[in-house]
Amino acid sequence: MTEYGRGQGSAPWHPDDPLYGDGGWGGQQAQQAQQSYGGQQQHYPQQPQQQYGDWGTGDQHGYGDPSYPQYDQYGQQHTPPQHQQQQHQYPQYDENGWPTGSYPQDPYAGGPQDPYAQQPAPYGGEQSDYYGTPEAYPPPEPPGRRRPEPEREPEPQTDWDPGPDQGEHAFFAGGDDEDGRADEPDDRRGRGERRSGGDRRGGGKEKKRRSGMACLVVVAVFGGGLAGVSYFGYQFYQDRFGSAPDFAGSGNGEQVTVTIPKGSGGYAIGQVLKKMGVVKSVDAFVSAQAANPEGKNIQDGVYTLQKEMSAASAVELMLSPKSRNNLIIAEGKRNEAVYELIDARLEVRKGTTAKVAETKWKTLGLPDWAVNHPDVKDPLEGFLFPSSYAVAKGQKPEDVLKQMVARATEKYESLGFETKAKSLGLEGPWELVTVASLVQAEGKTHDDFRKMSEVIYNRLKPTNTETNQKLQFDSTFNYLLGQSEIDISVSEINSNPDPYNTYTNKGLPPGPIGNPGEEALQAALKPTQDGWMYFVATDGMDKTEFARTIAEHQKLVDKFNASRGN
Repeated sequence: MTEYGRGQGSAPWHPDDPLYGDGGWGGQQAQQAQQSYGGQQQHYPQQPQQQYGDWGTGDQHGYGDPSYPQYDQYGQQHTPPQHQQQQHQYPQYDENGWPTGSYPQDPYAGGPQDPYAQQPAPYGGEQSDYYGTPEAYPPPEPPGRRRPEPEREPEPQTDWDPGPDQGEHAFFAGGDDEDGRADEPDDRRGRGERRSGGDRRGGGKEKKRRSGMACLVVVAVFGGGLAGVSYFGYQFYQDRFGSAPDFAGSGNGEQVTVTIPKGSGGYAIGQVLKKMGVVKSVDAFVSAQAANPEGKNIQDGVYTLQKEMSAASAVELMLSPKSRNNLIIAEGKRNEAVYELIDARLEVRKGTTAKVAETKWKTLGLPDWAVNHPDVKDPLEGFLFPSSYAVAKGQKPEDVLKQMVARATEKYESLGFETKAKSLGLEGPWELVTVASLVQAEGKTHDDFRKMSEVIYNRLKPTNTETNQKLQFDSTFNYLLGQSEIDISVSEINSNPDPYNTYTNKGLPPGPIGNPGEEALQAALKPTQDGWMYFVATDGMDKTEFARTIAEHQKLVDKFNASRGN
């Protein structure tokens, strides 16, 4: 509505209106209609004038004068009948005092060709038209006749999502913010908005409900983000400045078998222990290992520990032999004995591992220089390196054998067997491994190994006239028969021509007769240079004495016989 509350009616009703009580209302209009803009006469279509209640019944002239051309609502000119007198039309009201029927056309509205055309000012263009604006429609009612708009029945609630234009806040729906304007008082909103506002009232509860849910989602998202930042910030502080999480005590009594892979350092061991539930954190174990003077001596293998141990107690137990549950291969063990140990650890039928070694030895990782040697009884002999191995039930025999062959091959490569064999008068690394196995088998103590190595090399020399390049070792004959005897008759030895019988065959046996350890390997590489040619175990068990000549050797034989009571 206008600032004076005037609508489309026939006369102003507000006292402050400039035209209120203007007796020339009808005449001025007729006179103003003849004023021109730009030399063109302005015409207005004939419109009936409304009268409201007791505001007066006087006729309004100027618009209905037959002297002016008449236009219909579509701007088409027509000539009214001359014999008919202008009829005044009065609006009809219902029982509540509201006008019924259609409203007459606004006499101040522009034509359909130019809805924004300028209208003549009431007083010669001195003042703008207050009544040609959209806010002036529909006409106001007198205060005494105003009725509150009937409340619309609320729309039924359904599960159907009305969409962003039916109740979602503009922040979430992507539309204009209508909620803010909906909260404005009616006198600050346009008349058209108030009339259409009833359509939105029906969805008010739904809008508030949806807006509240959206706010709850936003709060949850921001709250979750804040919690996440706080958690990671705490973890960052603990990692940088806090002490590592750790259990207390020596365990909860539940035993667990832990396998530490070869070459594992502190962090790798800690990860395995944490995964098995032994320690609470890797950092705690690494710190405890560093604090223990012997911590770096923890080796690979199988350990029997307890769950929920403090890191310090776990380190201490792993350094103790009580925790070791590995398969230990002793120095000098023959493959036949190793196969039996593997069968027992894997809990498989006896002979299973030996069968695998016999049929799959070419696939177990032997180096190229260790294959295709004639008369070899077991191609894997000398390659099941003496060490500690993580072997437990459920593993396959071939996997265990591969571990051992790989360990031996790595050791031989690290010692440079391929390059040093020639310098020792040997044909290759295969013979060097064989020499080391003989040193391991014949030597009684570690102090004997280098002397024993020299005896072997001296007897293999072409210039050897003492034994004519024959080793004459009981150990090779025992290997041939799969035994470990001391008392072997001369007739038995001389009657067996097998290549492993070094009494009847010159040079080395076809291959290793056992698995040499680290010290025997080192002794094979660095023999003494004292001229030792003979040796005798004078006590028959642990004590070995050496001689350079045959005469000295005979004295040692007599000493051995004396110890036996012969």
